[in-house]
Amino acid sequence: MSDLKEKRNYLYAVGRRKTAVARVRYYKNGEGEFLVNEKDVKKYFDTRETRAIAQSALKLTNLLGTGKITVKVIGGGKKSQAESIRHGISRVLLQIDADLRDVLKKAGFLTRDPRRKERKKPGLKRARRAPQWSKR
Repeated sequence: MSDLKEKRNYLYAVGRRKTAVARVRYYKNGEGEFLVNEKDVKKYFDTRETRAIAQSALKLTNLLGTGKITVKVIGGGKKSQAESIRHGISRVLLQIDADLRDVLKKAGFLTRDPRRKERKKPGLKRARRAPQWSKR
């Protein structure tokens, strides 16, 4: 039984946005590493904006660089993946310190953004775009 406790020395949470799903692991005894799909966050997210979105929950709570974070993210685009990572990290931070809830809730990081692409309807070109109407 003690082997299981030694193997699982991390906190775990899932973050979601559109079709992106991020599985976040937070290791308390780490040197500030941040890996996304086994790559450094700077290599995975090539734009500064998406990197800032992914790390914003840590920056807000002044915990950037305190522990090791590994993330497995699938689905969606890069921005959606970054937002799902932020959601997952926010959930992990609540497990570390429940007092951070007010700060994270006010910033909107704990709310799972439910917006998705609307389905295509029959007879239309897209969800709402109708074919061009001609009088004759």
